[in-house]
Amino acid sequence: MEKQDGKQNEADMRKLKALMPYWVDHNNHHIRDTEKWSARAKNMGLHKVAGELEEAVLRMKEANRHIESAGGKMKGDTGVPAEVKENRKTEDAAGKVKETGCPETMELRQIGVIRTPYTDNAPYQPVEEDKGDFRIVVDLDYMDGLRVLERFRYIYVIYYIDRLEQGVSMTVSPPWTDGENVGLFASRSPARPNPVGLSIVRLKSIEGNEILTSGLDVFDGTPLLDIKPYIQDLDSKPDSNYGWLDDLEDKDHLLLHIKGIPHEY
Repeated sequence: MEKQDGKQNEADMRKLKALMPYWVDHNNHHIRDTEKWSARAKNMGLHKVAGELEEAVLRMKEANRHIESAGGKMKGDTGVPAEVKENRKTEDAAGKVKETGCPETMELRQIGVIRTPYTDNAPYQPVEEDKGDFRIVVDLDYMDGLRVLERFRYIYVIYYIDRLEQGVSMTVSPPWTDGENVGLFASRSPARPNPVGLSIVRLKSIEGNEILTSGLDVFDGTPLLDIKPYIQDLDSKPDSNYGWLDDLEDKDHLLLHIKGIPHEY
């Protein structure tokens, strides 16, 4: 086989990095569908069928673990020159204060926990009609902060992404974009310098210190950092756009993934 040149290797590296999250998410959609139909098969008395479907789910989850492991072995390659990486390590070790006067690390306080059905995989975005028990359990010390929150239809949920294994890179290739490279801050990637997540969900009801919501896109047990009301005129911008997503040939398909809408692949 003819040896590839450096540019081809670099292009293939970017493509492979972009494809692996897509494969995992694609499998996750199939896992959720298969789990749903396995439960239905049980309800119909088709226990052998349900057993085979459960086995298929286990195999798909195992495949995802291997793909994610492969991604982890690549995450050290961010395209940053080795000399720059070494300088950054030295600066980090010194614990310097940035020019803004802010310390390198800051302390946040957990104010509760998020409960969802997800333990192995979760959607990339909240799915409003998602099935299952979704609730936010606020620590009793902060319960008074929920007063009149139920008057709002939607809320912002701010949380700490505590089970993120993906490395942070300032350039990313979002899933389903066929290798499109953009800056991290022009993406919705969860792998960020500060692993803080933000979701907008429907507030269904409040029972004591628990908020029942529509579908959340986080793992069960995720630490809660804050809750804020979604206010119609302040938080809805009618002149917003899709940015670089407008340039993608498969934009409509990508938006289905982003919105978490089930569809044919």
